[in-house]
Amino acid sequence: MKRPSFVVYGVLAAFVLGSAFPFYWSYLVASRDNSVLTGDFTLIPGGNFWSNATRVFDTIPFWKALANSFIVSGTVTLSVVVLSALAGFAFAKLRFRGRGVLFLFVVATLAVPTQLGIIPLYMAMAEFGWAGELEAVIVPNLVTAFGVFWMRQYLVDAVPDELVEAARMDGCSLWRTFWHVALPAARPAAAMLGVFTFMQSWNDFLWPLVVLNADNPTLQVALEKLQSGYYVDYSLVLAGTTLATVPVLIVFLVLGRQIVAGVMQGAVKG
Repeated sequence: MKRPSFVVYGVLAAFVLGSAFPFYWSYLVASRDNSVLTGDFTLIPGGNFWSNATRVFDTIPFWKALANSFIVSGTVTLSVVVLSALAGFAFAKLRFRGRGVLFLFVVATLAVPTQLGIIPLYMAMAEFGWAGELEAVIVPNLVTAFGVFWMRQYLVDAVPDELVEAARMDGCSLWRTFWHVALPAARPAAAMLGVFTFMQSWNDFLWPLVVLNADNPTLQVALEKLQSGYYVDYSLVLAGTTLATVPVLIVFLVLGRQIVAGVMQGAVKG
């Protein structure tokens, strides 16, 4: 196999640097005082990051908001991956009446803007007594149409019908067939779905802002308070943003191998 040329490596390096630069710029501004935006341009970090981070901790309930975001994002991610894998396996490999119509209905819900359901959803959460509680953010997002579609499309080709039939002929129940045959094959897609779901839930702002109280926010809602005044201290805002980005990077690094495995598996199939 011919090795890639230096041009290919150069283009890839440019893409990597371009993708990482916004995060570095956030850290750069967060490591200085607010005059960095009006003073001389420099790419050298300052020494004020931890002092700005301390101000973030003193200005907003950062640790409580961080814990709330972890609870919400972790619960939603686990639920979406498990339930989407189950539903995707059913739509991909089981034969039952109305399968096509049900799947079409699931896909059609992707075309409905989320904003249309905010008012009735808030009324439902208030009726359940969950307004202001984390349950109001978690329960409506326990399964997503995109997750079901994603897992169904992957499992159609990743698990041959003959393998499922062989497992059933060997005496495996439907649950054991899913657990021992479909789920191991779906690990790369499940890891990618987990990353996408965690990032979406972690960065969700509108619905938590509407349904949660000011004393029980998620991290994104709490960070909004850093720029709610007439004067915006961008060093303070970007210090909080940088701290909020670190958990997402950790999740990506943890699941990175599975993501690469999924991409490579798809490339081999292609």
